[in-house]
Amino acid sequence: MGFKCGIVGLPNVGKSTLFNALTRTAAAQAANFPFCTIEPNTGDVAVPDQRIDKLAELAASKQVINARMTFVDIAGLVRGASKGEGLGNQFLANIREMDAIAHVLRCFENDDITHVENRIDPLADLETISTELMLADLDSLERRVVPLRKKATGGDKEAKAQADVMDKILAVLNNGFPAREAELDDHETEIAGQLGLLTIKPVLYVCNVGEEEAATGNELSGRVAQLAKEQQVPCVVISAAIEEEVAQLDDEERDEFLQSLGLAQSGLDRMIKAGYGLLNLITYFTCGPKEARAWTIPSGTKAPKAAAVIHTDFEKGFIRAETTAFEDYVAAGSEVAAKEAGKTRLEGKEYVVKDGDVMLFRFNN
Repeated sequence: MGFKCGIVGLPNVGKSTLFNALTRTAAAQAANFPFCTIEPNTGDVAVPDQRIDKLAELAASKQVINARMTFVDIAGLVRGASKGEGLGNQFLANIREMDAIAHVLRCFENDDITHVENRIDPLADLETISTELMLADLDSLERRVVPLRKKATGGDKEAKAQADVMDKILAVLNNGFPAREAELDDHETEIAGQLGLLTIKPVLYVCNVGEEEAATGNELSGRVAQLAKEQQVPCVVISAAIEEEVAQLDDEERDEFLQSLGLAQSGLDRMIKAGYGLLNLITYFTCGPKEARAWTIPSGTKAPKAAAVIHTDFEKGFIRAETTAFEDYVAAGSEVAAKEAGKTRLEGKEYVVKDGDVMLFRFNN
């Protein structure tokens, strides 16, 4: 299990260049005119994780299978998209399918690349996108809430519950805030998650800066970072141009190149880390001579549900999970040594899987 992250932004902010770099493809045409991306390009990429490489080395695994995540490059939005301007309707429909949204914001100056609104102002760009998404949500809810209120008046409890949630969200939207800022309890959150709203999705701000500013950022990205801090939204500074170069290098050259720029990690690594945190995801591992594999699950998942990610039969017939913390496995040097050292635990159905757990599931067929 990974997650689907939509890359959105105004035209010519570097979305397609970033997408090409992240997915190591040239599937998205990067051109200096609006709407060069019409159909959303999808790229399924491996999640880099040094832990799985270490486990594979210790277990002498023949194959290493990283967790996966999907990036989707979505057509550039323009002012008026909520009313169908540009490719608005298609843009909004594509976003509804995403688990999270990465807002790519232009934080670089380049006279050769035009800006759709003839200015370089990432906060104004963000406001344009956010406003269009909120307007689309307002329109959607206002059309649906009226018949629900009528049903609620007639005693329909489910309709009342839905209408009450919609009213809470409408109040937030009308005050100029996204739906995710509505104060909802767990049950209301579940209802809200079924409404197909755009602004309820978690967001990540990606500041696209010039190559010379990739390690330090600049004044424009600093303004975005400050806003992100206030909104408690993750923010990543990336140079799409550098990521494109990095994508063409092998691992050794890649590390040397990044170090020469003062970067400890690539933009892909930092985006994934931010994305995992955004959706509260963690990774557990299975490993042996055949393969070492990473599996992605939501934080708080119990062992049977974690097993179901591998195969539904594992959950149905779950007996127990032999579990070793990654650090203990590495310190011991092997699965057998970890067991001999008393570091492998037998966990039952109520065990909440932790990030980095190395697991072997026992189940009835």
